Amino acid sequence: MRERYDIGVVGAGAWGSALAIHAAKKGLTTLLWAHESATAREITELRENRSFFPGVRFPDGLDATDDLEQAVRSCRTLLTVTPTPHVAGLARRIAPWLTEDHAIVSCSKGIDNESLETVNEIFERVLPRRMHSQLAYLSGPSFAAEVAAGSPTVLTIASHDSRLARELQQTLSTDRFRCYASTDVIGVEMGGALKNVIAIATGTADGMGFGHNARAGMITRGLGEITRMAVRKGANPLTLQGLAGMGDLVLTCTGDLSRNRTVGLRLGQGEPIAAILASMTAVAEGVLTSRSAHLLGEQLGVETPIITQTYRVLHEGLAPVSALQILMTRSLKDELIL
Repeated sequence: MRERYDIGVVGAGAWGSALAIHAAKKGLTTLLWAHESATAREITELRENRSFFPGVRFPDGLDATDDLEQAVRSCRTLLTVTPTPHVAGLARRIAPWLTEDHAIVSCSKGIDNESLETVNEIFERVLPRRMHSQLAYLSGPSFAAEVAAGSPTVLTIASHDSRLARELQQTLSTDRFRCYASTDVIGVEMGGALKNVIAIATGTADGMGFGHNARAGMITRGLGEITRMAVRKGANPLTLQGLAGMGDLVLTCTGDLSRNRTVGLRLGQGEPIAAILASMTAVAEGVLTSRSAHLLGEQLGVETPIITQTYRVLHEGLAPVSALQILMTRSLKDELIL
């Protein structure tokens, strides 16, 4: 175990493990923090995370620990990978150990169910103001398994500080992992959070056997809802046409590795949501986010028919076929409305 590392990854789930593997393959000394001590031992002794990537050997230069303070204090750049409901708690835990030399890259996507805050808003509320210029957010079309395997992946890294975004862009990019820099934090955050809800809706239509026309319509109109909400919160609409918007939306709505699309597929095939969730080991963020997205749309005064009907299917027991009928028989509209 080293005293200092180039990169610390906080969270040893699929995405955290994939990012740690990527960083170590680049030659960055990497420390991966696992909540469970057994996971940290497994990675250290067996050089793999059997829960998520059985048979994938972790590179040399990657160590694991269950000591969060050690992970924070020994790394200048921290990638935080935790489900949105736990972001505030994590931020409070690490705050005493942070210095102005740290750069924190959030790799989480979601909207808090209680406060209706995006992840950047949670970090900015919980962490001291001196740390706000050291915050960045990674998003875009990226399945963890493909990143771990070294498949070409293109992402966006956003920060209010353009210097930090470009510095992290250089740190993380390789010939198989290309980062684009952005200062539109809220656009990147909203795209990453809301695409999961649209993926459940699209998967549901697929599960009901409605074909490519319905899928294309759901993705396109879903992007309209995401864009309207993001712009109302101050985002640049062009961000939602890019990697963190359309790119991530297409991946999550069509890829077989998408947990949120899988939830929708099973809903469309008649399974109840409780049984689906009980059978899953990984988190499908869109289930919780559907509630916060629906409420945030109401708060912002933005019409979100797909998000709203997805919320009703997931949380109020509305039948998927009824939700589709409601969407298709709404009063007719002009298309280009922001």
